[in-house]
Amino acid sequence: MASFVTGAYILSALLFILALAGLSKHETARRGNQFGMAGMALALVSTLLLVLDYLNDDLIADRSSIWVGLVIILVAMTVGAMIGIRLASTVEMTGMPELIAMMHSFVGLAAVLVGYNTYIEVADLSGGAGGSDSVHNAEVFLGVFIGAVTFTGSIVANLKLSARMKSSPLTLPGRHQLNLGILVVSAVLMVWFMLADGWVGMAPLALMTVLALVLGFHLVAAIGGGDMPVVVSMLNSYSGWAAAAAGFMLGNDLLIITGALVGSSGAILSYIMCRAMNRSFISVIAGGFGSDGSLASGSEGDRDYGEHREIQAGDVAELLADAGSVVITPGYGMAVAQAQYPVAELTRKLRAKGVDVRFGIHPVAGRLPGHMNVLLAEAKVPYDIVLEMDEINDDLPDTDVVLVIGANDTVNPAALEEPSSPIAGMPVVEVWKAKDVIVFKRSMATGYAGVQNPLFFKENTQMLFGDAKDKVNEIVAALG
Repeated sequence: MASFVTGAYILSALLFILALAGLSKHETARRGNQFGMAGMALALVSTLLLVLDYLNDDLIADRSSIWVGLVIILVAMTVGAMIGIRLASTVEMTGMPELIAMMHSFVGLAAVLVGYNTYIEVADLSGGAGGSDSVHNAEVFLGVFIGAVTFTGSIVANLKLSARMKSSPLTLPGRHQLNLGILVVSAVLMVWFMLADGWVGMAPLALMTVLALVLGFHLVAAIGGGDMPVVVSMLNSYSGWAAAAAGFMLGNDLLIITGALVGSSGAILSYIMCRAMNRSFISVIAGGFGSDGSLASGSEGDRDYGEHREIQAGDVAELLADAGSVVITPGYGMAVAQAQYPVAELTRKLRAKGVDVRFGIHPVAGRLPGHMNVLLAEAKVPYDIVLEMDEINDDLPDTDVVLVIGANDTVNPAALEEPSSPIAGMPVVEVWKAKDVIVFKRSMATGYAGVQNPLFFKENTQMLFGDAKDKVNEIVAALG
């Protein structure tokens, strides 16, 4: 049975790798998801079979406690599956970022609990000389540290993404020194813990856990709203490394491999997103840009950009009917309004009239990596007309009309034109280069990063105010 489980673990690992490969492209994403689900199902079943085989070991005198543990595991799996099915069927796509952040917190908490349980099991806390394996103690310490940081950091991310906590960065005096101090003290506690035995080792472990919980809270609280997509990706990486650490503590090779895959892929995605924003990963962690929407005096928020112009849905329909090429740039506002379905219908109508319609997606559009791509795929928008920022920017000067639906910071020309802007240097979708730009917004308020957008005041820009879903439906109806 042990050899069968080992083979099943290897197959599960291969399926996880195929899942990541599939998720790298729109066309294969569904198949990638299926590979991942198959790999996880195989891993769970194999592990349960291993436990059942362990029960048949003749060397085990008392099997009752193992049976009790197995029942508890099955009950926990059933409850977890029911919760997962419920969430998957009820949570809207707009709620996916905060849901994913909360799931990351569960992984972090699991790593912390596994760490404590492993140390208590290995160390003889009844008074003997337990905990003498310094290598194992190092695994426990690092696993608990990463898990604790992931736990509180993910909770803060969930609160920010769900608007239950201000998106503005928490800028405490000497905050960088505070983070560095926690890391230094944790390193000292790690040395103490590696040399400790029995109950003595619980002291540095508990102290480090408290410090790591504070560090996780402070790291994410200090990151502004404009960087939240990177934060979600970063926490995904943290949760992977926490799972890998738990694998080391439990001696489970598959958990180590799975955690390493998640951790490394999350780190790579974070790097790609930081590069798309022309920022370093360290600068994001050190404190991202963003505010609560009220810009400080003397900033670009005080600048007079002139007056904006408004347009009605019927006039937009006429403009689109006469256009030869149209680019649609969606953002989180489209997700909030659930406008992806009427946008897809608008796309079909325009293409039927011979209009060249394409989508331009910024890498950090929305509040989750790939957020807009998933929404458009959900609405059956063809994959081949959904392009990345780098693919669409060169074509914008030759585009007749750009529809900016719910996007703000990712189309802000201040990133390229105003060195003093908090988002200066961030690559954006250069929609203002098109002949006409129509911006769908509820109001003239700033975006999630709290930065004013001069695009709204440009001569070729007109504002269409109201709910994006309703306005797109009006345009579709006017097109006939």
